[in-house]
Amino acid sequence: MKKALIIVDVQNDFCEGGALAVPEANEVIPYINLLMEENEYDQIVLTQDWHPADHKSFASNNNRKVGESIILNGVPQFMWPDHCIQGTFGAEFHKDLNRDKVTHIIQKGKNTEIDSYSGFQDNNHFMKTGLDDFLKYHEIQLLEVVGLAMDYCVKFTCTDAVANGYITCLHFNGTKAVNVKPENGRDAIYEMIQKGVTILG
Repeated sequence: MKKALIIVDVQNDFCEGGALAVPEANEVIPYINLLMEENEYDQIVLTQDWHPADHKSFASNNNRKVGESIILNGVPQFMWPDHCIQGTFGAEFHKDLNRDKVTHIIQKGKNTEIDSYSGFQDNNHFMKTGLDDFLKYHEIQLLEVVGLAMDYCVKFTCTDAVANGYITCLHFNGTKAVNVKPENGRDAIYEMIQKGVTILG
């Protein structure tokens, strides 16, 4: 059975000192590097938040405060600080992430009008990123997922992976939650298990 490692959004803006830093984010990087070193993956894919500066998920572009919610093209949208803007340092992958074995990069969130948490598709389920096509082309059946953040982009990538027919495993030690609310990370784990994601210790 062919397997791939999906590394979600290990970018400067989500790491320590970033515009949208995930608590303890930097701790997952050595774990992810070790996974790549100790395991044989048929493909290793990075997802990358890659927003235009005028992206509608940014509070600054809606005259809103970070943490508010709006309806964006029919979908509830949390208002985020500006982050992972195309071509900026914040959008780059963290320097400590070993990319020697990476075979493919998927950029998401490029459409100004709709956010894209999942590595597979936007939040409206309207535009695909090409990840599913890439994995199917390479006959991948098993996905192991790590990265940032567990309660947003990792969760939606995992649940979309299951929906697309992949055996899907999340490495708990390879992810951290934003925890806008303290229970968000816990709830994300429950939701993923309910939808068929296997949680690895």
